[in-house]
Amino acid sequence: MMRTTCMRNLLLLVIFIPFITVQAQILKLDTPIAYHPQAFVHPGLLHTTKDLNRMKEMVAKGIEPWKSGFEKFKASPYSNAQWTPCPAEHVERSLLSGAGKNINLLEADVCAAYQNALMWVITGDEAHAKTAVAILNAWSSTFKIFDGTDVELGAGLCGFKLVNAAEIMRYTYPAWTPAEVKHCQDMFRTIFYPPIQYFALWAHGNWDLACMKAMMAIGVFCDDHAMFDRAVDFYYQGPGNGCLTNYIINENGQCQESGRDQQHTQLGIGHLSEMCEIGWNQGMDMYGAVNNRLLKGFEYTARYNLGEEVPFEPHTDTSGRFTASRISTNGRGNLRSIYEMVLNHYAYRVGLPHEQYKYTRMAAEKLRPEGSGFNADNPGFGTLLFSLKAQ
Repeated sequence: MMRTTCMRNLLLLVIFIPFITVQAQILKLDTPIAYHPQAFVHPGLLHTTKDLNRMKEMVAKGIEPWKSGFEKFKASPYSNAQWTPCPAEHVERSLLSGAGKNINLLEADVCAAYQNALMWVITGDEAHAKTAVAILNAWSSTFKIFDGTDVELGAGLCGFKLVNAAEIMRYTYPAWTPAEVKHCQDMFRTIFYPPIQYFALWAHGNWDLACMKAMMAIGVFCDDHAMFDRAVDFYYQGPGNGCLTNYIINENGQCQESGRDQQHTQLGIGHLSEMCEIGWNQGMDMYGAVNNRLLKGFEYTARYNLGEEVPFEPHTDTSGRFTASRISTNGRGNLRSIYEMVLNHYAYRVGLPHEQYKYTRMAAEKLRPEGSGFNADNPGFGTLLFSLKAQ
């Protein structure tokens, strides 16, 4: 009997120790360093006032590459001021199980809100402003439940793009009333934030990163420094795969998902770069962390997807669930629209030697002008949105 009891207790320990460890990691995340104690810059997510003015001026003057970038952007159906929002009370993202509810409606509307917000500031046509605000108001007055097996991804990806639209409109369109803005802030706090608040420590790194970038962005829009710091802290020292050095695992630039497929690898480094862009706009150099580790991830990924070979170290992720012995050829050569922003930062803002961003430049030039991101994954259109010098 005593032996049976001991064996049962041992089995319980085996089951619960990983759970206790994860809970301890999560509790540690509740008390991050104060990375940004000063007031936030607004607008200050992917685009500052200076950025928005640059786009508007260059497009008006017909200067390349903004001219061709804008033509591609304007042609997107999500940039149309005639877009009609389709809000829902309940959204479920459960794509891995083949289920889902209204997620396609939300993804389409967040893309339309973001792109109409940008069309408004670039063209000055108020019809776009009214459309962006109509989408924001429709969802903030309707949306009640967000769930599903992939809810972290849904809330992270859609929340990020939608809050970027809200940040632009709040500071460029006075007709969006303070009461409406407050209602929108409440939506982000009560609908989008709860699913992402503890990240996704069991999953591939792009899950953590979707949570992180949305959390960081919502923190700025809601002037919530603790929320913002929580996301930044995870970037530097989080226990999951989304931490910078857990995602870009070595100095060669190999990524946690390099052995999975190239689509998710590019998704992940794109998420990291968007966090860095927000950080930069708030006066922080996350781009430069760990000897420009982000750039090494971009160079490694771009080089492989441009057809060259790269070194690969067998790797097991932080959760112990995902092991890779070789780099994946799945999706190889299908470049995603994530390269212009990173190229322009390291080439023109920082002025690094050309050889350090050789493959990132090649990828950006191959795509130029960049088109849309995949669904709500990344903003895309980097030639228009992030170019800093005429070509």
